[in-house]
Amino acid sequence: MTTDALTQPTPQGRWRTFRRGLSLSPELRVGLAGTLVLALFSMIGRAIVPVAVQQGIDKGLAAPGGPDVARVGAIVAATVGILCITTLCGYLMIRRLYQVSETALANIRVRAFRHIHDLSMLHQQSERRGALVSRVTSDVDTITHFIQWGGVILLISGGQLVVTTIVMFVYSWQLTLVVLAAFVPAVIVIKTFQKRLASVYAESRRRVGVMLAAISESVVGAPVIRAYGVSGRTARKLDETIHDYANAQRKGLFTSVMSFSTGEIAAAVALAAVVLVGVRLGVAGTLTLGELTAFLFLVTLFIQPVQIATEVLNEAQNAISGWRRVLDVLDIKPDVADPVAGVELPPGPLDLKFEHVSFNYPDGPRVLDDVHLEIPAKTRVAVVGETGSGKTTFAKLLTRLMDPVEGRVLLSGTPLETVTFSSLRSRVVLVPQDGFLFDATVAENVRFARPDITDDALELAFTELGLLDWVQGLSHGLQTRVGERGEALSVGERQLVALVRAYVADPDLLVLDEATSAVDPATEVRLQRTLDAVTRGRTTVAIAHRLSTAQGADEVIVVDKGVIVQRGPHEKLLADNDSVYARLYASWLEQTR
Repeated sequence: MTTDALTQPTPQGRWRTFRRGLSLSPELRVGLAGTLVLALFSMIGRAIVPVAVQQGIDKGLAAPGGPDVARVGAIVAATVGILCITTLCGYLMIRRLYQVSETALANIRVRAFRHIHDLSMLHQQSERRGALVSRVTSDVDTITHFIQWGGVILLISGGQLVVTTIVMFVYSWQLTLVVLAAFVPAVIVIKTFQKRLASVYAESRRRVGVMLAAISESVVGAPVIRAYGVSGRTARKLDETIHDYANAQRKGLFTSVMSFSTGEIAAAVALAAVVLVGVRLGVAGTLTLGELTAFLFLVTLFIQPVQIATEVLNEAQNAISGWRRVLDVLDIKPDVADPVAGVELPPGPLDLKFEHVSFNYPDGPRVLDDVHLEIPAKTRVAVVGETGSGKTTFAKLLTRLMDPVEGRVLLSGTPLETVTFSSLRSRVVLVPQDGFLFDATVAENVRFARPDITDDALELAFTELGLLDWVQGLSHGLQTRVGERGEALSVGERQLVALVRAYVADPDLLVLDEATSAVDPATEVRLQRTLDAVTRGRTTVAIAHRLSTAQGADEVIVVDKGVIVQRGPHEKLLADNDSVYARLYASWLEQTR
């Protein structure tokens, strides 16, 4: 099961998720006391208006000797002054909350991205790429939206409830109890809806990941979709994922509306009850006209945060679901990790050794089985075999993109799992089969391996590889943009750039994973001559699809069904006409005719 298949946490689990999320964002807790004080002062400004109304009516307009205009003016002036101060406090509170939340959530986004990047290829392959991207984008955006919007509302509403309730009790404890009694049933009903919302929003966040994955796949795979004429089928699949997400959102909105409507009903009941009971108290002489008017204002202030709180709780459920998905990714421990107290590879050319190495993918058969071999330094080795024989897995274990399930891999006597990533990546370079390029120029893609290389040195590298005429033939030479994933170039041209990138990195161990498989025959001849120069003096392991690579190797290693069945020079292996290598070579010759 992938990490995207999440179970809905219990209320205790949701609270634990919230606490863990906050623990990942210490910036949110810095200066929290000051923010709360600002929020409290901001709320005093809202409560001061009903008090001013009561004072203006009872001691100004209804004064014993007639309306006291001077007193009313003083009350208004004092109220305006207090409102100016409390408004400034509200501005400072919101500004601080936005600044802190942006910093905190940006750090979470960076941390989640780096963690996803550090996951092994096995983990990344077990999750759809779009779903992983959604953890860093839409899920974090959901958290950001809640903290910036819901956080402000929570602070304002919480403070408003506390201050309003206190003032209401001062005016009339009887009416305050009436208001609270009207909202008790509503609180119970809303809590029931919130449990439902938690489940609905968890499903909604999952559907976002599925939708983004489907959209990403359809965009990247557009040429294949058009080539096979399956646009209609792809469109139907996209429609289905989009509709599934829309349906999940509709369920959430319906439940949210029901929750909000419950608060509306409670508000109407509270206002009606206050008017009825308040009038009776006024008739009895225990409540003045100003106090009743002020209390009605206070009830409105009390109702507003209660109604908004239902929407805030809805957003909180959505945010916690997003936080849970981000935490689920961060909880995955990379099975290929940079050692804490790692060592550096010894200087000089590297020899390599596989000590009884076995590997299989989860729940799959053995891809490599008890591989035991040694390759001396500065040796050029070709690894050949049929498709699915384990050649590419051999390359991934050698470069520690994956770790063996049994045995170990050593470079110059140093176990690979003890070598720091910085040392390993600077000394060992893999050129993958697809020759992935970034959306930049040819020069920038080559500089990815060596940022400080000059333009003159770049041209020299292309010249030494016999590729200067090719790169100068591009529309803008070295400054030609290759497009997203290098799609402005042909597959073979992308591999040429990838080979130059590996060349300027100047590794001590070069691993070529069928790096010339998509190059046309004429280019392959030119590249083969160049690769002879590139690989001279360094250990080279070439996963060979075209057996012309094997002809120029010092030694050929033949893999069949995960087992090394032959090794030796090309001519020696061909001497046995019934061998696996002889059959592979004969088949390759037949295909090249």
